[in-house]
Amino acid sequence: MISIDDYNKIELRVGTIVTVDEFPEAKKPAYKLKIDFGGFGIKQSSAQVTDNYLPADLLNRQVVAVVNFPPKKISSLISEVLVLGADGNKNGIILLDLDKPILNGVKIS
Repeated sequence: MISIDDYNKIELRVGTIVTVDEFPEAKKPAYKLKIDFGGFGIKQSSAQVTDNYLPADLLNRQVVAVVNFPPKKISSLISEVLVLGADGNKNGIILLDLDKPILNGVKIS
């Protein structure tokens, strides 16, 4: 088990996807995303969500991401954040969803 102090080290924030590009160099099908986190800037990530989302489904969508993991090289992309989703669906990952719009950069607690 982890402690509440361990959990509190993880910084979860809300951002809006502002660009979605195909990512053919990725080992598994994925998109390249640029996500606006308000005052925290625009960060890039890769998301393996091609089974359930078209690029148009993702554009302008708000997502939750871990923003304080170290950058990770994924093929030709340096991923700066980890977008959160559930992998309980045999048909791929489903992104976490907000039921109302909120300001970019807001911390999830």
